[in-house]
Amino acid sequence: MYVCICNQVSDKDIKASVQDGATTMRALYQEHKIGNQCGKCCQCAKKVLNNELIKIAATQVQVA
Repeated sequence: MYVCICNQVSDKDIKASVQDGATTMRALYQEHKIGNQCGKCCQCAKKVLNNELIKIAATQVQVA
């Protein structure tokens, strides 16, 4: 699904960026220019980013 129509960025693109180390909206902006046109994509992009970060955190080994 396209998250940012202005820059043709899909949820798969965002997920791939997170897997490659992106952890912030700023990182997504630098890589994909998310939010630099109309800005309507920012809320959805943030949800995709956070969901991917939660998935990664859930798979990490907890060490006390």
